[in-house]
Amino acid sequence: MSESPKSESFFSRLRTRLNRGDSWLTYDLGRLFVADKLGEDALEEIETRLLTADAGLEATQPIVKSLRADVMSGRIATEAQLRAALEKALLAVLQPVERPLAIPDFIRPYILFVVGVNGVGKTTTIGKLAARFKAEGKSVLLAAGDTFRAAAVQQLKTWAQRVDVPVVAQTEGADSASVIYDAVQAAKARGTDIVIADTAGRLHTQAHLMEELRKIKRVVQKHDPYAPHEVLLVVDATTGQNALNQALQFHEAIGLTGIAIAKLDGTAKGGILLALARRLALPVRFIGIGEAVEDLGVFKAQEFAAALIGNPPSRA
Repeated sequence: MSESPKSESFFSRLRTRLNRGDSWLTYDLGRLFVADKLGEDALEEIETRLLTADAGLEATQPIVKSLRADVMSGRIATEAQLRAALEKALLAVLQPVERPLAIPDFIRPYILFVVGVNGVGKTTTIGKLAARFKAEGKSVLLAAGDTFRAAAVQQLKTWAQRVDVPVVAQTEGADSASVIYDAVQAAKARGTDIVIADTAGRLHTQAHLMEELRKIKRVVQKHDPYAPHEVLLVVDATTGQNALNQALQFHEAIGLTGIAIAKLDGTAKGGILLALARRLALPVRFIGIGEAVEDLGVFKAQEFAAALIGNPPSRA
């Protein structure tokens, strides 16, 4: 089945925005060869690049082990073979977490919590999700549950207006659980397909704020004992290993069902996705590569690995 132009465009932009400058993972792999053989320090160099790209030890070790086996067997003698072997090793880590969000028809309204710390791109991701779902023919209602951050409600209202979906909001400082409860009630009355609930950005180390997330979950379960149907954590790719720490803490506090990785355009690394995949094995639902609505895409392991590998740099 051929890719749509929009999918091709997203993949093209993903590749471009991951591979900037000379710091990306597979920059100039050709120089690791000496007389058509990998140099003695080549695997150490790749290991260092992976760790520097925030891939973490748990993901890096099996990748390097796989490459070492290919080197020992003689399967890597050229730069092209090295790139192919590295892509295969990356896919072994990434493919298990390629699980797109599927919204069953029999759950209405489908309740999606979006969680994360301040500044990761949570509200922007919500706006892009609303646009995506609406384009798929689903009705969407936003819940302005981030009642603590200054201008958070207004920011969500701006996105709601931009993508033309309704929003339920109260005044700043209102009880977040109450806002989201009211939104679900409104969605049930209107026959809305999906409720996307914003939640207050909080540090993953703030126990009392994490407890509030649990409270919101309990309150919404008065509507549906199985809600929320998706708890999506948004992390900022530029924060490196701190994104992994956030994921661990949020997962322990509320039970994550998926991850969206924002701001991949702001880093030439991208390795944090490998660390998250290896450590948590949670579904990676979406990746973000910019501010535009179309800059949120469904995570596809093959495309992401290919983007990380990139094309060999041209030589004069």
